[in-house]
Parts: sequence; C-alpha cells; structure tokens
Amino acid sequence: MKNCFLFPLILLCLSCGGKNQPQKMTDNKTASKIKLMTLDPGHFHAALVHKTMYPQVDSTIYLFAPKGPEVNDFLAKIEQYNTRAQSPTAWNIESYIGNDFAEKMVAEKPGTVMVVAGKNSEKIDYILEAVKSGLNVYADKPLVINSEGYEKLREAFRIADEKGLLIYDIMTERFESTTRLQKLFSTLPDVFGELIEGSEDKPAIVKESVHHFFKYVSGNPLVRPPWFFDINEEGEGIVDVTTHLVDLVQWEAFPEEIIDSSDVEMIRAKRWPTVLTKQEFQEVTGLDSIPDFLKKDVKNNELHVFSNGEMIYKIKDKYAKVSVIWNYQAPDGTGDTHYSIMQGTKCNLIIKQGEEENYTPTLYIESGGNIDLEQALKSALENQVAQEFPGTTMEKVSETRYKINIPEKFKVGHEAHFGQVTQNFLKYLTDGTMPEWEVPNMLTKYYTTMAGYKMAAENK
Repeated sequence: MKNCFLFPLILLCLSCGGKNQPQKMTDNKTASKIKLMTLDPGHFHAALVHKTMYPQVDSTIYLFAPKGPEVNDFLAKIEQYNTRAQSPTAWNIESYIGNDFAEKMVAEKPGTVMVVAGKNSEKIDYILEAVKSGLNVYADKPLVINSEGYEKLREAFRIADEKGLLIYDIMTERFESTTRLQKLFSTLPDVFGELIEGSEDKPAIVKESVHHFFKYVSGNPLVRPPWFFDINEEGEGIVDVTTHLVDLVQWEAFPEEIIDSSDVEMIRAKRWPTVLTKQEFQEVTGLDSIPDFLKKDVKNNELHVFSNGEMIYKIKDKYAKVSVIWNYQAPDGTGDTHYSIMQGTKCNLIIKQGEEENYTPTLYIESGGNIDLEQALKSALENQVAQEFPGTTMEKVSETRYKINIPEKFKVGHEAHFGQVTQNFLKYLTDGTMPEWEVPNMLTKYYTTMAGYKMAAENK
C-alpha cells in the first residue's frame, strides 16, 4: 500500500508523495480529492456510506480490518454497489487485512478521514488514536457506550480542537423528510406558537422508535455478527439507537442553540430485554449455536438482550421522552417504525408510521389553541415549506387534524440518508469547520445517554 499523506487545509491541499513534498493542486488532480479510510467495518452502516459516490472524494477506499465475516460482508456490499444496473459506483479498494490493522492505518495514513462503524466497545479507542495521529473522524453512532468512553470522547474532542480536526457522528435521521418538516413547522410562530414545558407524564417532545434484528439491507437479508447481541460490545439499547432520538430532541427543539450538560436533568429511565430463541439467533447470525461469550445472557435456553430503553428528562426546562424497542422481526409489509410529537402552544406536530399510514412516516398537524391553523398552514406551505419541499400539500382529515402530503421524491429512505449526511460532513471538512453548536451538542447528547443508562442500570 502506498505511504501517502493528505492534509486538508482551508484553501490549500498538499498532494500525496513518498517524500511528502508539497505540490500545488494543479500539479496533481487527485491531490484535491478527500481520501477515506475504512477501519474495521463490523456494521453494515460502513458500507452504506459508500452506496453513493461523491465528487470531492477519491474513488479508492483504503480498508484496514481483521480477517472475518464482517469485512467479507463489507466487500460484498461494495461489489454489489459497483455492479448494480442503475447508477453503479466505481470504488476501488486497497485492503490491509491483519490483526494489527489499526496500527497499520495510523502508521501509513493513506487518507485523512477515518470512517468507522463496528464494535461500539472499541470505537472510542479508535477515535482517540485517530485524532492523536492527525486524522479526521467520521463515525457511526454511538461514539460511546459507557462513562469511561465518555471521558475519552471529551479528550478526543479537546485534541481535535487543538489540531484543527473534525469528529462527526452519522446522524442520518436529521435528513428524514417528515422529521425535517416537523422541525420547520416548529420554527413558525403563526403555526406552532412555541414548545410547551410539558410534564413528566406528558412530555413536550417525544421520540419513540421500533427496530428489528432481522431485516433486509440493500435487498438482501442482513446477517448480524454475534457480538451485536453482546451488550458489552454493542452497548445497551438505551445508549445505542437512542443516540439518534436524543440528537433529534436537541436539533428540533433548540435549533442552532448550544446545549450544555447543565441544561439536562434526568428524571427517570428504565431498560428491559428482548428475548430471542435459539432458532431466531441462528437465523439472524447464521451460527449453529450461541457462542460462549453470550452464555452469560442465556436464561432457559433463550438469549436475553438488553436492547430496549426509555428515558424521561428535562432539557432547558422542557420535558422530553425517548424510547427504543427491538423486536426480532417485523410483520410482513412492515418495518422499523417511528413516532414523534412536538406539543406547541398553538398546535401539535405528530409523526406516525403505523398501519393507517401504510407503515410510511407521515406528518400530521393537530389544532390546539390555534383557531386560524388552516390559514396559517396554507401560508406556510406557500412560503417557507415551498422553499425546501416544493409541491407539499395539506389534507384535512378531521375537524382538528391535517395531514401533510410530501412529494415522493423527498422520501428517499434510510439507506439514502447515509449519502446525504456524508455530503454534509464533506462540506464541513472542506470548510475546515462545523457550526459552533455541533461539538458541544454532541458531547451533551452522549452525556444524556450516559445519564439515562446509569439511572436505568441502578433501577433494576
């Protein structure tokens, strides 16, 4: 593998070269390209980052990984994207496969960005070593799953700030169209008013999601690695998927505001297991038996995975609730689902994804104290909404409720959101900076999940 170095600067790039001599961009067209290094792709999200190509990114993926089924799955997905009939990608892969893969990446550094999506227990150590060696980090959530990891994350951000590097977690749900519209409407006083304070029993903002261990990704049944079911490796549900939900609470309720950990007060939290039969475990992993490292979680010949969690907390004096549930497999015709509500002084903004919505996320706006809601909605659709989602309409479904109809072109699906959030990260990387609220709010997000986990674990 070539020993190349590439350091992104705001208005200047240094090209790769064995002697590390600076050259002008015009001397080598590839010098202006961002080069990505994928480390230990244990989760399929690592491949989804590459489901699309990006004009500012070099076509070579530098892969560093241990030998095993996870890296084989990553390579198979990249090959699938390269050979698909519609809009095929053209990735090249330069691989280093060996037990010293992490050390090899840091030593050689053929790129400037480490992409990591795998074992959550090891992720923060990869991140810390990456920034110490001068690498930017683009990481799947969660960055941390325990309090020790959180302290390392604080240190990683401190080092990144000193070195002018970026650490960014992949928050795909910010790009889901109904969520974006829910946020947009919540910023319009004539429609929404303002977010109420709420209460412990009736929070002002709620985010709930249901996920499934057995699912299809890129058209094929997903094979989960056995460690995915080990809470010591993957982390419990209350610190995993809830990362997205806590992020959305902050992002929607307090747009572009800096949120400090002192703004968060955990009220109550709980966790409970999903129980898998031996057959279900075999179907989703492809293994003949439950491995020894999971025997600690086996009761009555069934695997108990603490993948479910719920927390209620106050954030800047507003009550919020997030919860995640994992089932084994969704009924036919269904899939992962999401529910959300933001309660305003003039109306409620509700996202539902049930049978009535054909399991498609749908935004409803329900009149509260806004007697002029219909006129306010019409004005918003013609002005603010039309700028971001042209063609969006409303449909009155009851005396107090309106359904927002979003054109199909904006409903791109979860897998496509990886391309959208990656473009956002690449813009930050090119600019050499992120909005001032991103880093402090990332830290507060993980402070919140850690506080919820601690309280849930104590309340056995």
